[in-house]
Amino acid sequence: MPFTAYVRTAIARVTIAGPSSKFIILALASLAGVMLASASHAAAPQPWQLNLQPPAGSIAEMATDLHNLLLVVITAISLFVLALLIYVGVRFRAARNPKASQTSHHTVIEILWTVIPVLILVGIAVPSFRLLYYTDRTADTDMVIKVSGNQWYWNYTYPDEGITFDSYMVDEADLQPGQTRLLSVDYPMVVPEGTRIKLLITGNDVMHSFFVPSLAVQIYAFIGRTNEAWIDVPVGTQTYYGQCNQICGTNHAYMPIEIKAVPKDEYAAWLETAKQEFAMDMPDATNSALKLASAN
Repeated sequence: MPFTAYVRTAIARVTIAGPSSKFIILALASLAGVMLASASHAAAPQPWQLNLQPPAGSIAEMATDLHNLLLVVITAISLFVLALLIYVGVRFRAARNPKASQTSHHTVIEILWTVIPVLILVGIAVPSFRLLYYTDRTADTDMVIKVSGNQWYWNYTYPDEGITFDSYMVDEADLQPGQTRLLSVDYPMVVPEGTRIKLLITGNDVMHSFFVPSLAVQIYAFIGRTNEAWIDVPVGTQTYYGQCNQICGTNHAYMPIEIKAVPKDEYAAWLETAKQEFAMDMPDATNSALKLASAN
């Protein structure tokens, strides 16, 4: 059933219950509408958005699952500690215990408060290490893109295709219909859908951070060092937005990331045009070293 039809049906059913129930339903429907609106744009932040951006790709799905698990664990721990504090405050208040207990040790309790946290941490470690090692599989990828952070823009290099280009944020005065303020760029990173991509991240000046929430990738860009990460772009035409989230100078807020996933035939057509417009002009030794780094 469409969402709007569901809301109309729910309101009709509670009309006889009075205005207060109808108000509650309307409030819940408004909240659900905001959440659904956020879900319909999985790759960009939304006004009044709650929770993480919907995950795109296996890494993001595993990271979201781990986040949700930890949220349940920490909520349960917080509720338990709150209940324990309330119980202790009531049970051992001065009015009920005019003569305070002199107990200083309790073997069973001391064992429990040592063993139980250890078991909780071990339980958390299993999915955590699984995700950590999964994100390290940079060898099982289909293509390589080098990402360089600069003050204050990104440079993308496709070493196997021989192209490189800079990516600047579109000024607010130059925004076109469909572009997003502070997130759209003049030349996005274009990738084919359904592809596993190795990212080689480096910097040319100060420290930057390549962060795309919906793809669950965040890695720092240092000058003189190349870090590796990988993303698996799911099937489907989509634009994924991110930003540098390392404070890197006065224009830190103006170096967004835009990754545009397109069908493979559209990517091939874009690549032909890009080879003419963005062909690399670098010494053979530099080109060979870059390709060697992408192969490792």
